[in-house]
Amino acid sequence: MTKKNGSGNGHKASIRRENETKILAAAETVFAEKGFKGASVGLIAERAGVPKPNVYYYFGAKQDLYHRVIESVCETWLHAADKFDETDDPKTAILAYVNAKMDMARSRPHGSRLWAIEMASGAPFLQSYLADVVKPWLESREKILEKWIAEGKLQPITSRYFFFMIWGTTQHYADFEAQIIALNDGEPLSEKQFADAKETVATMVLRSLAIA
Repeated sequence: MTKKNGSGNGHKASIRRENETKILAAAETVFAEKGFKGASVGLIAERAGVPKPNVYYYFGAKQDLYHRVIESVCETWLHAADKFDETDDPKTAILAYVNAKMDMARSRPHGSRLWAIEMASGAPFLQSYLADVVKPWLESREKILEKWIAEGKLQPITSRYFFFMIWGTTQHYADFEAQIIALNDGEPLSEKQFADAKETVATMVLRSLAIA
């Protein structure tokens, strides 16, 4: 009997995880397309293929779901710089970070656009998150860059502006995809074109820091 209950609980947990994943993916797209005010829980549920009450059951109010989605986007970006803690080689860390941010723009464009919408609106839902999570993360990355600069491994730069530049450049490929398509003969970048863009961005960043 115990084994049966355990199996049943495991199945329920699996269903829950599957539903949560579908809801989060749908919410990311709907919020990016409609904004917070224009998005509805009903539309998110429809896109996810789950009953509307399930959204409330798993995530609470629409605002709670919005927070969960947009913070998960940022958390993925923050983890993209984990290599800064794992190596003392600036080239390895910076190249890994730039490549990861470019890949995320390609694989998760709605998340990037949602973040851009929130920031362009004055970050009404994320002020505390920016202060409590993003700012300490940025300061920790700045200290690492400043250490490398002091060691003569990088050209002197203002580290904060360096990160701002990386964010603007990499997220451009998601946030301004419509512009890129219009200027690319009406077609999204092919895999080869995106690989070329990725290499170009990485090369320019490394050269600007005098890293071969």
